[in-house]
Amino acid sequence: MAPAKRRVGRRAWLGGIGVGVAGVGAGLVYRAAPFFWKQFAKDLGTSIAPAPKHPDPAKWPDQGIHAAWLGHSTVLMKIDGFTIITDPVFSSWIGLGIGPFTLGMKRLVEPALELEKLPKVDLILLSHAHMDHFDLPSLRALEARKPEVVTANATSDLLRIQNYRRVQEVGWGQQVRVGPATIKAFEVRHWGARLRSDTYRGYNAYIIQAGRYRVVFGGDTAITDTFRQVGGANLAIMPVGAYNPWIRVHCNPEQAWQMANDARADLVLPVHHQTFHLSSESSNEPLERILSAAGSACDSRIPARVIGDELRLA
Repeated sequence: MAPAKRRVGRRAWLGGIGVGVAGVGAGLVYRAAPFFWKQFAKDLGTSIAPAPKHPDPAKWPDQGIHAAWLGHSTVLMKIDGFTIITDPVFSSWIGLGIGPFTLGMKRLVEPALELEKLPKVDLILLSHAHMDHFDLPSLRALEARKPEVVTANATSDLLRIQNYRRVQEVGWGQQVRVGPATIKAFEVRHWGARLRSDTYRGYNAYIIQAGRYRVVFGGDTAITDTFRQVGGANLAIMPVGAYNPWIRVHCNPEQAWQMANDARADLVLPVHHQTFHLSSESSNEPLERILSAAGSACDSRIPARVIGDELRLA
């Protein structure tokens, strides 16, 4: 094991234990050990691929919705000049930090933007405390920018809250105000434990209302009818990967498309795929399946498909 470099995301990597360490919990690691250690052996000899595209948020105007998929569930968006980043993960490895090493998963593709090249971030929006969504090295690297943070109930203890402008926890049905945006949390089908025993931690999807625009961030979820309460959205950011064999806690692409339609979303941004090897489906399968589910609507409603893609809605 090599010592860690100082740059965020360059911690040494030990073990490829997938969703078990990224969020499922220690018990699942033992039950699914053959899968995880097979992936570990495979990843030892692989390098991290460059992102296929690189967005340029400096060119985004202060009107309308502008969004870029940076990888996994990390989306940078600007809504009428207000900048939000969801579940920021810029690390090359995710998992348990053990001294200078990380016990967890190696990234497949680099983030579409380096953390240092992000614009000013007004709000960090965190869905839950799983390590592929709540990456402490990335969050600590963002502290100097003094953003506000909205996170699920019983998760703020993981943050150094004094280093942010403000940290607010929200539970299902609760809402908070951050600048021009109202953030409302709602229930999904997942779980919140970061480790095996902290099952008290919350997990959310969110409705973001900023002026005349509404965005849904689905976080992580299995199939549920709770997206029907959204009542219309300009954009739905929906998880589409890690369903095989974890279908009880992660929706498949067809179910993600159904839930986006339940929310009556104009555009759909598929996330939670192509970035980490969390499950058995191939890297390309989630995108192929949601495009197939969308049928003739795929060109008009799913404009962003690879890491680094941007979308605009005026």
